[in-house]
Amino acid sequence: MLNFLLTGFFSAALFFLSPLSAFAQTDQTYKGSTIERIKETRILRIGYGLDPPFSYKQLDGQIVGYSIDLCRAMAEEMRAMLDLPELSVELVQRTPANRIQLLNDGGMDIECNASTNVADRRKVVFFTPPHFIAQTRVVSLARNNINGLDDLRGKSVAVVLGTVNVSQILQLSRERKLGLVSVAVNEVREAFELVKAGRVSAFAMDDVLIRNLIGQSGNPDDYVVSAEAISEPQPYGFMTRINDPEFAELAATALRGVFRRPQMQEIYDRWFMQPFEGSPQGLNLPMSDELKASFATQ
Repeated sequence: MLNFLLTGFFSAALFFLSPLSAFAQTDQTYKGSTIERIKETRILRIGYGLDPPFSYKQLDGQIVGYSIDLCRAMAEEMRAMLDLPELSVELVQRTPANRIQLLNDGGMDIECNASTNVADRRKVVFFTPPHFIAQTRVVSLARNNINGLDDLRGKSVAVVLGTVNVSQILQLSRERKLGLVSVAVNEVREAFELVKAGRVSAFAMDDVLIRNLIGQSGNPDDYVVSAEAISEPQPYGFMTRINDPEFAELAATALRGVFRRPQMQEIYDRWFMQPFEGSPQGLNLPMSDELKASFATQ
């Protein structure tokens, strides 16, 4: 199984970087007006992932999370702005690898999870104002003695296809001449399980998602997160189709309205300062001054 997943680093990077793969618009790109379709159907289709605390499925099957709360509140703002009597939310599951495709072909109207807003992605999608700020780090088993990024030399690192972490690890390996080997998988939890089983040396991912996975593991002392970050702080945004600027502006304006609500701090604290299903201790991650300033100035 590992041999199937194990790929040379260049092939993983080329998958991520190729504009003709998941990111490119094609003849199948949805060309209709999202706003007109919403007015007609009174349904907003939002994409969710399996990445607590942003969006995930509870044991009872309910889809919840910080991003879901924000997008439900955003939908209510949209309803009022469009003067609709009602606006329902339809949830569409997406993966890191297929999220751009689902936007392009009209399978979802907006992706409500935790996508990093970087220059390459802004060529093919619009982003709403940021709802979180994260950095890329690596998690490893404490017994592996990986205390710094240079300790990864010659080792295997799990990455999730369709994420910015693929190119970040490629750049790190090249700049520091680490000779890393990537193990490419489709989901965040799948990559963490490879670390847990000792099948890879480390996993590169956004620090907030790593923190949650460690908390859910039941044995947090078994893991170490690199103090050195691979990336500068980077914003998360919700993605919309690049060929529909009118809807992108509607989504951005509606979300700014949510950020200005007195309940915004309560929404944040529910997912980052309190326990939730699967995380009995909670993340204990206060809102950063950088994120507060972002909310206040958008």
